[in-house]
Amino acid sequence: MKLYSYWRSTTSIRVRAALNLKGLDYEIVPVDLVAGVQRSDDYTAVNPGQGVPALVLDDGTVLTQSLAILDYLDETYPEPPLLPEGAVARAQARAAAHQIALDVHPVNNLKVVNRLKALGHDQDVAVDWMKHWMSEGFTAFDRLIRPDTPFCFGDTPGLADLCLVAQVYNARRWDFDLAAFPRLGEIDARCQQIPAIASAMPDQQPDAP
Repeated sequence: MKLYSYWRSTTSIRVRAALNLKGLDYEIVPVDLVAGVQRSDDYTAVNPGQGVPALVLDDGTVLTQSLAILDYLDETYPEPPLLPEGAVARAQARAAAHQIALDVHPVNNLKVVNRLKALGHDQDVAVDWMKHWMSEGFTAFDRLIRPDTPFCFGDTPGLADLCLVAQVYNARRWDFDLAAFPRLGEIDARCQQIPAIASAMPDQQPDAP
């Protein structure tokens, strides 16, 4: 498989970590979002949405959107599972993951921040914007996950944890104060002790500067 990825992309972090956890072989194809490679004709032919990640399967099929890719991986390679057992628990885990992946990330991504700047807002305003949505998202996420497990919904990391670690990386990048969310910090620290997750983080990527 080939994974089109950008080293700092939080959505790419999620998929890299899932591939690693499931022990799957894949080749990373870097896409430099800052340089605008995602808008090139060659890459648009791979992913018309002009984003990362995109996963090319062995037969040439292209999958896009990180949550859809994670669903595919969990259905096709079920061990270890990314979701807990039981319909209710699975829905709760998805809801927590979506809190970050659908409510926080979309308004904090490069396209939105660049649009804010194009409308005349400076970097400080853009960072305040991102921190606002992270604060709201982490507050809700903290209340949606289980309070009594090592990871978000059990004894092993899953879908919600992968979304969390990626967003925590982004929060630290922008000097967001995580002191109000000690449980989230603890879960992130546990995740970083797992080689499959640690090796998916930005600084470990081949396109990292």
